[in-house]
Amino acid sequence: MKLISRIKKLLVPAALAIATTLASVPALAQEAPDVLVKRISQEVLETIKSDRELQAGNNRRVQELVEGKLLPYVDFKKTTSLVVGRFWRQATPEQQIQLIREFRNLLIHTYSGALSQVNDQRLEFLPLRADPADTEVVVRSQVVQARGEPVQVSYRLVKNADGWKIYDVNILGAWLIETYKSNFAAEVNKGGIEGLIETLAEKNRRLASSPAQTRKRAG
Repeated sequence: MKLISRIKKLLVPAALAIATTLASVPALAQEAPDVLVKRISQEVLETIKSDRELQAGNNRRVQELVEGKLLPYVDFKKTTSLVVGRFWRQATPEQQIQLIREFRNLLIHTYSGALSQVNDQRLEFLPLRADPADTEVVVRSQVVQARGEPVQVSYRLVKNADGWKIYDVNILGAWLIETYKSNFAAEVNKGGIEGLIETLAEKNRRLASSPAQTRKRAG
């Protein structure tokens, strides 16, 4: 997955809104998409800055953070189906569940290696360009750092029955779904859906058993 090493140090701002099993409060589910992304991004950023285990890349704490702050606002089925592309319809319902689980875990492991890099970043959000009737929007933001130019980060959201959900993230001009799509297709062409699932599962096993410092270098 060639782009991962390049963008790893910038994954934390993306993780602020993409990758939490707390029940969402009905009032919050009706938030405007840009307000939703800003709120959960700020909450996660503040949590990371105050938690030394997260800063050290503790995988268990990362998973707790993702499941406690993000997942209710992510349409992971849509994300995974778009990454798998035309092969998604070839997968059985059980295989689809496995693909969602393994892809989510892969992203969690990736984030756990990047969290220690959070320090003085802050987020700025651009005005939302959308019509009230839109059911899909793009929320644009930038990560401001002490050194270097601001990093542009965008989020794609879709409006479901229970509110807006994030399903894609763009960092440095590369959308998450497109970043993984060709690699997933290559794995399916080599070993079918089962081959892709096993490849993801094996990578997750390796990352889970690696120290946090090793995961920070993994791509």
